[in-house]
Amino acid sequence: MTSFYLGAARSARSTSSYEIPADHLVTHGVVVGMTGSGKTGLLTVLVEEALRNQIPVLMIDVKGDLPNLMLAFPTFDAAAIAPWVEGGGLEGGQVEGGSAALDLATRLAAERQRGLASYGIQEQDLRDFAARTRMRVITPGSDAGELLHVLSSLERRSSRWDSDVDGARASLSAAISLVLRLLGRDPDPARSRDHVLLSVLAERRLLAGQDADIPALIADVIQPEVESIGALEVEAFMSKKARKDLAAALNNLLAAPSFANWRRGASLDVQSWMSPQGGRTPATIISVAHLDDEERALVLGVVLEEILTWVRGLPGSQALKALIVFDETYGFLPPHPASPPTKRPLVALMKQARAFGVGVVIATQNPMDLDYRALSNAGFWCLGRLQTDADRARVIDGLANEANVGETTEELAEMLKHLSPRWFIVRNIHAGDSMLLQPRWAMSFLRGPMTRREIQRALADERVAL
Repeated sequence: MTSFYLGAARSARSTSSYEIPADHLVTHGVVVGMTGSGKTGLLTVLVEEALRNQIPVLMIDVKGDLPNLMLAFPTFDAAAIAPWVEGGGLEGGQVEGGSAALDLATRLAAERQRGLASYGIQEQDLRDFAARTRMRVITPGSDAGELLHVLSSLERRSSRWDSDVDGARASLSAAISLVLRLLGRDPDPARSRDHVLLSVLAERRLLAGQDADIPALIADVIQPEVESIGALEVEAFMSKKARKDLAAALNNLLAAPSFANWRRGASLDVQSWMSPQGGRTPATIISVAHLDDEERALVLGVVLEEILTWVRGLPGSQALKALIVFDETYGFLPPHPASPPTKRPLVALMKQARAFGVGVVIATQNPMDLDYRALSNAGFWCLGRLQTDADRARVIDGLANEANVGETTEELAEMLKHLSPRWFIVRNIHAGDSMLLQPRWAMSFLRGPMTRREIQRALADERVAL
């Protein structure tokens, strides 16, 4: 059975290596811990183990940490790390920081080798990982990584309109909702007249084998090529004046320079992201660290809707076939009544993805902000160091509906209160008792959030390696 080697475990009875069968993650996972708890390191190890077992991974990165996975150097040579240490960087073949940076790189390389060796990972394992994995970083609205055409479900006709109309229609609806949010209009597919009109006009074009880009829709809104919307004539459904107002708003959006990058780049195609290429297991990072809070919610709402559509088109499976990782869900899965565009698809994924062999792992340092009702099906919890009593109480409350195994809530609260950094309490409903986990040393060089320039440099190195 495929398993993930996560590190060292300690229970009331023994100390041993900790492995979790991959299939246990089909029922999803939750990782919580304050800054400095080791949460991102644990997520990185989890992703590395999935890739080592040839399981595709799609990651959503809000802080800029997950692109560190591109720094899984296939060697213990200090020269590989030198450009990435503080004061490093290559200029004319020399390390910018001189001997001090080289000394630091040498020390960190030796620590990396000792740390990985303590968990049985040798240089050959690093070479195998690099040779069998294909990293991809997509940065919507920025050319730091690959640009993403966020509205490709609307503006670029896909073959799904020939084979999966329901799935294509769901993706189209999400794209139109994004456009209307950008316009400050009602994005609800059932209540908004703007949404209904644009959906009808766009779908007519797409079913006819045409694209439905915004310039074409502007012309259609002013002079519709349909006679009725539902049971009403077009004029009765929406007046000519209201349609002209909508067309003018769409034109203003189209003309905005800041909107141009959202309409360029790779199509939003989850199937291609999760398909192996050249024998390499894909690892795709959707990084939105460069966007503001509102832009993140809008873009990720569309991305998550597309992921949900892809999942629903998969055959049923009880084995783990793919992993979705969302690092730092603060603000994207809040308690009722808040409902950002990311919440509906996230809740649906937590409820439905397991039937298709897709596991979802979410992580946050702000447990007070999570809607724990949406996480009631999560079977794998990693509880790291938390700062306040309120945070600890919130996490314990989230586990209240779990099967009665392991410690009492009082014992669990006491354990959480005294956790050290890089230690986690693991609750796995498939395995019974809780235990303490210290994650293994990550193969990736964890240097912290990566800047736009650093992502570009790492991707250039990745292309050279290919």
